[in-house]
Amino acid sequence: MRRAIIVFTRVPVAGQTKTRLMPYFSPQECAGLHTCFLKDIAGQCQKTQADLYICYTPDDKGAALKNIFGDDKIYFPQMGESLGERMYMAIQRVLAKDYGSCVLIGTDVPEIKQADLDYAFRLLDVHDIVLGPTQDGGYYLVGMKKPVREVFEKQTYSHASVLENTAKAAFEAGYTVGFARTLHDIDEKEDISKFRNRMRKTLALQKSETGRYLLKKQKISIIVPIYNEESTIESLQKQLIPLLDKCEIFFVDGGSKDRTLSMIDSRFRVLHSEKGRANQMNLGAKESSGDILFFLHSDSELPKHPLAEIRYVMKDHLAGCFGIAFHSKHFFMWTCRVISNHRIKDRKVMFGDQGIFIDRELFFEAGMFPNLPIMEDYQFSLTLKEMGVKLGIAKHRIYTSDRRFPQKTIPKLKVMWKMNRLRKMYRDGVPIDRISKMYRDVR
Repeated sequence: MRRAIIVFTRVPVAGQTKTRLMPYFSPQECAGLHTCFLKDIAGQCQKTQADLYICYTPDDKGAALKNIFGDDKIYFPQMGESLGERMYMAIQRVLAKDYGSCVLIGTDVPEIKQADLDYAFRLLDVHDIVLGPTQDGGYYLVGMKKPVREVFEKQTYSHASVLENTAKAAFEAGYTVGFARTLHDIDEKEDISKFRNRMRKTLALQKSETGRYLLKKQKISIIVPIYNEESTIESLQKQLIPLLDKCEIFFVDGGSKDRTLSMIDSRFRVLHSEKGRANQMNLGAKESSGDILFFLHSDSELPKHPLAEIRYVMKDHLAGCFGIAFHSKHFFMWTCRVISNHRIKDRKVMFGDQGIFIDRELFFEAGMFPNLPIMEDYQFSLTLKEMGVKLGIAKHRIYTSDRRFPQKTIPKLKVMWKMNRLRKMYRDGVPIDRISKMYRDVR
């Protein structure tokens, strides 16, 4: 029995497709994402034993689709006024070509597989109609052996009862209905976030056209808490200026009393907060819009491609860091580096000077950084650990200042021992004010 698939789609033209994703994505990015949807769907459709038709709108842009589906497919524009009428007329047109069954699919479901299409055709062996539900109450697929107008008449779309109303109309008209696998469609920003979460668990999604595009398009916000940073602010700005058009960057000042603020380039956005890294970083997070929040210390030296490294880690994890290194060649600084980086893998704990980055939703779910005068990063890591969050670590390291450590060997060891003791005191419940007083401000 001859079978046909109709891909029912808009042509991916900037400003005319996936508009509900704007302004999160630009019009061009929306068109790029839709193109990836179509490429993934085309790959699955072409694995089936069915003829492929492309029914598109607007009717003067169809040539662009041949770059995706190929010249050997059959293309025709959508006809009719309402969405339901356009779908009905497309199915009617194709079934008139002596096909035994036909399924029409939308293009907001890049996770559709060949197996879903094959199963829909099998359902049509024993049912009059098949519907493929979406998680939001709509449907991504409708299949028939003969055109059934009642399925589309008097229907409205883009609400949570579309599938229910459509199935009810078919039942009331005396037709039997089978249901394919429920899939996720991508219409809004929240759907993008959910797709990325599924992608972290499914390697095949990471390798898909849609997956690769969404990994590349994760938006990153860099948040830098500052307080009297005369000695470091210029060096950090030189590193961040090339990233200005690739992410958003916030300096969050805690009341600097030196020349720090006057030294900041006007291209950077500066926020003002109460003193305290927790307050500063939390304010930056609230003002940001990135999918990934990257908290960076002012005395840090970034690797060459920090944004790419962050995105690479975040394809598999919800939080991570770069690890730490020092320019000092002293043996005990090398030891400090090894212990600190091993702590990420062994104890699942990361510190602020290692460049913490985290999924935006998880950051707020975890309660942000606790409002503590010290140990805010340590407690935040402990909270993530209690939540069962697995940490990732970037390939390269952030170099950070060793200004807290004295030059001589014995004093270095004393500082390392003291820092370890302070963390132990914190875990044992010693009052945070007492710990804070023991933590000398080297600046």
